[in-house]
Amino acid sequence: MPSTFFGLNIGTSGLYTYQAALNTTYHNITNTETDGYTRQVLNQKAADAIRVNGSYGMVGAGVNATSISQTRDAYYDLKYRKNSAAFGEYSAKQYYATEIENYFNEVSVKGFTTSYNSVFDSLQELTKNPSSLTTRTQLVNYAKNMTEYFNGMANSLKSIQEESNFEIKTQVDRINSLGQQIAGVTKQINTLEAGGGFANDLRDQRNVLVDELSKIVNVSVSENVVGQGVGVTSYMVKIEGQILVNSNDYNTLKVVPREDKINQNDADGLYDIQWSNGNDFAFQNTVSGSYLNSLFLVRDGNNGVYLNGTVTGRDTTANTITLENSTINDIAKLNIPESGSITINNRAFSYKSYTVTETAGKLSYTFEMEEDISTLPDPTDPANAAYSAGVGENVAYKGIPYYMSQLNELVRTFAMEFNAVHKSGYDLKGAQGVNFFAAKMPATGDDYNLDDASNTTKPVVGYQYLTAANFTVAQEVYKDPSKIATADAIITDGVENSKNAQKLFALKDKTAMFKQGTPASYFQTLVAEIGIDSKKATDNASNQEDILDLVKNQRLSVSGVDIDEEAMNMVKFQKAYNLSAKAISVMNEIYDKLINDTGV
Repeated sequence: MPSTFFGLNIGTSGLYTYQAALNTTYHNITNTETDGYTRQVLNQKAADAIRVNGSYGMVGAGVNATSISQTRDAYYDLKYRKNSAAFGEYSAKQYYATEIENYFNEVSVKGFTTSYNSVFDSLQELTKNPSSLTTRTQLVNYAKNMTEYFNGMANSLKSIQEESNFEIKTQVDRINSLGQQIAGVTKQINTLEAGGGFANDLRDQRNVLVDELSKIVNVSVSENVVGQGVGVTSYMVKIEGQILVNSNDYNTLKVVPREDKINQNDADGLYDIQWSNGNDFAFQNTVSGSYLNSLFLVRDGNNGVYLNGTVTGRDTTANTITLENSTINDIAKLNIPESGSITINNRAFSYKSYTVTETAGKLSYTFEMEEDISTLPDPTDPANAAYSAGVGENVAYKGIPYYMSQLNELVRTFAMEFNAVHKSGYDLKGAQGVNFFAAKMPATGDDYNLDDASNTTKPVVGYQYLTAANFTVAQEVYKDPSKIATADAIITDGVENSKNAQKLFALKDKTAMFKQGTPASYFQTLVAEIGIDSKKATDNASNQEDILDLVKNQRLSVSGVDIDEEAMNMVKFQKAYNLSAKAISVMNEIYDKLINDTGV
């Protein structure tokens, strides 16, 4: 049976409960602009009723505040983080695509057109006066300017690749920092919640950290109760399906510089990511949408063009393998390192060097290996199944390696055509023409030998060493412009005739040189392609940003603080508090009347 003063207890329960409700409301209002704050509500229920001997049976005991909880929806958290990762993917692609586009638009078009036209303008002058050393020197200098322009383009693309590579390291450091912070906050949460209740503000801090993590990589979160009624949970954060945080513990990532290049024009020391225990870090799939994955796509993307073919020969004495029926049958499109890694029959090997041979219009590749290859099946034995080998990776995105390869194809094809015509003529001294364009060795500064000694009419094999980065005028021509072969093979017309110079000039408008047409058309098509890719990246980023904002607003509609709603709650709880106080005042009057005014 309740006490005579039971009414005071009921009123007091109301005071305590609505004081807590007001405090919670004040907390919400003051954190309206706090990033990541989740609106809190006081949960309350009627106190357990008490049985009495009266006919009415049970009497109410007031109200109890049970907990303060967050108005948060895990579905919107999942949706937000998924779209945050997607926005990170598109924003990275947009940034680097715009950077490439800006350089091509502002520098390249004018630079290429000016230098390219200057070469052929001077060639045209040379057709009028082939013996003029002044005109010859002018041609050599203009040609040198054109090659230096391509050198600068290649270096600029490489600098963008190095920039994205450095950004990978920065983001790995950021992931490690966030993982450490999440584990630290989780430890605090478990410590506080072990005594009961919810560490709501610490949970907000943790969610903000996880949101930041989702801007870099794909994130998944799971939380499970440990034991019964002990207030401890197991909190796990995975990135790309791999555990980063497990309650109080966290794993760390590290960047490891590559020993070998994957693409011919790659910068030195590009990073791969590993876990601290040495295991490789892998993205969930090749189209995993995240900021970090996009950095790899930009840095390593070759649009799916890489060398792969069937092993048709194995020489255990020379320790070489031969690759035929490959995916690349055009030397102008070949962009593999001079030495590096090769995957043979699903096993990783290293090669010291390679050579290319052309037979009946087909290219075959012979690799000199570092390791013993005697354990590989003999491909000439009919009892053995055919197996393949490949150099590089299939990265289906137009990144830096792809645009590098496009420039390489341009300079190689142009140099092959120009050199072939130039070598068919005679110079000012009556000597057979030599290569006009060459590739400079990075170590010595000497020119590579671009010619295949077995094929003087079509010097193709050897041009794989020529890139936009080392494209130059052959040293012997640059030092002695009299070696420019302006005369054709008809000696009767005299060595000083300009028929070969006229053939060289005709290359400017040779539409059969590329499938896009002339060299100028090829370059213009490349610039247009870059513009389209940049526009696509910008549109995707803009669309994804709109989607992210929509999801963010949906999440805020549940977890955000509405000032108008809180103002109404404050008035509501104030009235409830005042009425509880009024109930105590009324009970006080009743007890005063009962005690002081009633008696014998």
